[in-house]
Amino acid sequence: MSTDTQTEYVAALINLHRGRDRQGPGDSDFSRHILSHLPALPLQPRIVDLGCGSGAGALLLAQHYESPVVAVDSSAVFIDELKARAKQLDLEHLIVPIQGDMGKLDRSVGMFDLLWSEGAIYHLGFEQGLKLWRPLLAESGIAVISELSWFIDRPPEAAIAYWQNAYPMMGSEAENIVRANRSGFSVLSTHRLPSQAWWVNYYEPLRERMQQVEITPITRWRSLSARQSVIDETEAEMQMFERFSDSYGYTFYILQAV
Repeated sequence: MSTDTQTEYVAALINLHRGRDRQGPGDSDFSRHILSHLPALPLQPRIVDLGCGSGAGALLLAQHYESPVVAVDSSAVFIDELKARAKQLDLEHLIVPIQGDMGKLDRSVGMFDLLWSEGAIYHLGFEQGLKLWRPLLAESGIAVISELSWFIDRPPEAAIAYWQNAYPMMGSEAENIVRANRSGFSVLSTHRLPSQAWWVNYYEPLRERMQQVEITPITRWRSLSARQSVIDETEAEMQMFERFSDSYGYTFYILQAV
């Protein structure tokens, strides 16, 4: 894929997801369940949300801890949406938005007690992302990271073929635990995101958006071919999950820096 084609594809992907509550599968009640299982944090924990999108996680964290949250995303569109949502919720004073590369942060950003990232580390690869993010954490800091993971030892061949093309670094939960250990973390627990959260909070709203997109004037898009590619690939992803959601999904890894 050429640079121009890749740029058009990313722009179409962002355009498809803009205005959505979430840019990936997730659920606020499930996130609160995760938070209830974390070790005690300092009274005013230092928090960062990496790959924050339009802010579903960052805003929940700010409300839950009543503490500032540094929210990082590469997309100016999503950072602007986060700012608007924070203002609507009267949380502007607790959100520190940063448009930037979540793989190139350094200690100057801050040492954090809690690092949160939902559905974003695949851009870096699970192990590579953990190694890049480990220096951002304070001593014994906690990381909550969701990663696409195989749930069973022998997934169906069709699912393997699809994900070897879409995300070749995808591993099993056992493999990801080993990767986390190699990256300077102990694994406190794992929690699988229910498949219902994929449909209710992400796929169904996204499907409605795609139906709207198909009647949207092309002048609102940089490339018709990129728009169609994104829609076709999203439909294929939905069909795969509908068939094989018992074989894979998002696992939340609760990690502690060691």
